Amino acid sequence: MLEEITLTDRIEVTQNGALQIRHRHAIIDTETGEEKAASFHRHVLAPADDVSGECERVKAVAAAVWTPECIAAYQASLPATEPESDATETPTE
Repeated sequence: MLEEITLTDRIEVTQNGALQIRHRHAIIDTETGEEKAASFHRHVLAPADDVSGECERVKAVAAAVWTPECIAAYQASLPATEPESDATETPTE
């Protein structure tokens, strides 16, 4: 019988406080314990992103790393966004 398992096998913290998370999906033969196939999925969470759907380990790392100072520094490092122009404005000459 085959069983599919998913593990969060890597959580890395980057210099700016972002979390790089890797999930490992594996198909295991439950009779022999042999792994038949595996694949990976990666995603990144920025400081202050919603972690409610993440595993407890990711939540714990985010809680430890994402201090108010870390979040403020990350947000300050983002490029300023320009306001969207109003398409109804008429150009001045």
